[in-house]
Amino acid sequence: MKYLLAIYEDETVYEDGTGAAMAAIVEKHMAFGAQHGPAILNGAGLQPASTATSIRTAGGAQTVHDGPFAETREQLGGFYMIEAADLDAAIAIARQIPLSADGTVEVRPVMSPPGM
Repeated sequence: MKYLLAIYEDETVYEDGTGAAMAAIVEKHMAFGAQHGPAILNGAGLQPASTATSIRTAGGAQTVHDGPFAETREQLGGFYMIEAADLDAAIAIARQIPLSADGTVEVRPVMSPPGM
């Protein structure tokens, strides 16, 4: 079964002015990818939340807003799409995703089209 592993963190922890914190976490993600390569179908880090654009629909009308959907300390910073036997296997992989001192990984099953 496919699972989306959504990574939420306080992106300010990577703004140390030198790029060292970002380089260190990227190196850890490269090692994670090497370890779990066969299970990883796709994945990417995202640009900072300040670069996001949200389209909101209310009553059928759409408005475009600068910034992320939710103004919270933890923002969606990246994701992995994995193949795992079951939720427990997906959680086991998600627990190994490199995070800063504080962060969240949301594990969510991906819908399959009917009959697939």
